[in-house]
Amino acid sequence: MNMEISQAAAAWFKKELDLKNGDYIRLFPRYSSGGGLHPGFSLGIGTEAPGRPAIQVEQDGIVFYMEEQDLWYMEGYGLTIVYSEADDDIEYKYEAKSVPGGVQV
Repeated sequence: MNMEISQAAAAWFKKELDLKNGDYIRLFPRYSSGGGLHPGFSLGIGTEAPGRPAIQVEQDGIVFYMEEQDLWYMEGYGLTIVYSEADDDIEYKYEAKSVPGGVQV
């Protein structure tokens, strides 16, 4: 799994959540009436420090991460978080990853 955060998306998080350089954003699956990759689940966010991070990316002074136990949600996909100026909100973009042999999962 790979994870990318645009600079504009990181700036949105800093503004909306009053974050400072060195703060953390945890991404985790949560029950939801909507859906992302899996019916009944979507990505939630928290501002706590990591315990057992499996993946983390720093952008604009903020560390975005997912814990080991949460990676099932992203299995076979990459995640890019971008800012939508039209909606003044962030968007999660999921991209299926190819495995050796050219097969997508």
